[in-house]
Amino acid sequence: MIRLNLSAVPFWHTLLPGLKLQLLPLTTALMVATRADPAVEALPETASDEERAVAFAKALARRAILAWEGIGDADGNAIDPSDEAIDAALDIWPIFEAFQLTYVSKGLLLEQEKNVSAPSPTGPSAGASATATPARGRARTARRG
Repeated sequence: MIRLNLSAVPFWHTLLPGLKLQLLPLTTALMVATRADPAVEALPETASDEERAVAFAKALARRAILAWEGIGDADGNAIDPSDEAIDAALDIWPIFEAFQLTYVSKGLLLEQEKNVSAPSPTGPSAGASATATPARGRARTARRG
């Protein structure tokens, strides 16, 4: 079942211990705008999947992150999110990975939900052929006395 959250209100999300982000809900409009981001569109045809994932995540984060708590400059002073600061934060592997897994993946999982095939009418193993065959005779084992 797909659960709809019809609220367009930004929400606070604890990304990692000590790091909270205020995010826009992940909507179709946000995803489409991110796909059309100049940094994403400028990627060469030869860009790897990893390069595409990083460019997309940064472009999405620049649109979705409204505020944060737990990120500061080199002197430990709190800073506001800016395009440069968001890109620098996503260059830190645990932040990138957590953002991908807890924010981006929700949209992708919903995409998968609507593309799932219906179960086979006679069960999940319908059409599968047996791969095991019954043993012939008893296996002989040496007895130790």
